[in-house]
Amino acid sequence: MSDAIRPQPGIMEIALYVSGESHVEGKAEVLKLSSNENPYGPSENATQAYLAAAANMHRYPNTDHRALRQAIAEVHGLDADRIICGVGSDEILQFITQCYVGQGEEVITTEHGFSMYPILAQAAGATPVEVPEFERRVDVDAILEAVTEFTRIVFIANPANPTGTMLDEAELRRLIENLPSYVLFVHDGAYTEFAEGFDGGVSLVNDYPNVVMTRTFSKIHGLGGLRVGWGYAHREVIDVLNRVRQPFNLSEGQMAAAAAAIRDVAFTEKCRSENARLRTWLRDALLQLGLGCDESFANFVLARFDTAAEAEACDAALKAEGIIVRRTKGYQLPDCLRITVGDEAGCQRVIDVIARFKGVR
Repeated sequence: MSDAIRPQPGIMEIALYVSGESHVEGKAEVLKLSSNENPYGPSENATQAYLAAAANMHRYPNTDHRALRQAIAEVHGLDADRIICGVGSDEILQFITQCYVGQGEEVITTEHGFSMYPILAQAAGATPVEVPEFERRVDVDAILEAVTEFTRIVFIANPANPTGTMLDEAELRRLIENLPSYVLFVHDGAYTEFAEGFDGGVSLVNDYPNVVMTRTFSKIHGLGGLRVGWGYAHREVIDVLNRVRQPFNLSEGQMAAAAAAIRDVAFTEKCRSENARLRTWLRDALLQLGLGCDESFANFVLARFDTAAEAEACDAALKAEGIIVRRTKGYQLPDCLRITVGDEAGCQRVIDVIARFKGVR
């Protein structure tokens, strides 16, 4: 590379994000349980809204996302003026790092945290600081011990990916109340809807000025292919984030589908209840096969094997049957497989293959 053309500091240290696999060599049809997608797809209302929007694809989209923000506010009881929408919640996280951290500053992430957090920190020229978790659960004390005068952001996903574990509100409040006022706490709630009775951080945002919560339409709403997410914070923070948001970052099709999806509360509840039922069944079946598996509050479970070699061998056995799950070596969990909760038939297929692999059937 020419000495005259150099990327910004931190860019070349970024390890590229690796998504869940979609194909198995030699298999025309696969059961994909690697990306935590909704096995029931999107709401029919969302599909129809997207198709209707296609008639106006020659028109530029609305720049302030007002209709979508109002739909989100209506369903969740929020202030629409404190909502920002983006290309998946990843873009909201990108806005946050772009606006609130820079060279010489630090971003705290956790041992098994979402791999995009350090990538976003490095892209902004900041230093990601990784703290240990305790038995695959975010450790509040470890985070607080890592805070320095250079810390600007703390990222956690809650429920967490890829572990599925969760901090309760008391622990979240203990963390926030002990952070310096100059540190922004980002609560990534991509899996909020799967944790029954959890508001995803709304009460935290309302009570503390240094909290931002993010959500996505990719999981329970089944719109992963459209890439729509949103964030909620105090107006002062939202005003900052909107200054770096591209004016046409979402198309009319994306916004129309997302608004219809979030308003279809009956479909959302059906997906939540089916996930809860089958998640319990899947975890119990894994435990009966002698595998470790923490209680999950998301739409996946994390199966723990005795060794990394056993996890790899089981992954190969699943692929041989056309089933794709997620290896978690990159999350410092080499002895684990993350398995999306599919429909009933899909869950049964996974357990049948793992049972044969374990020599039980």
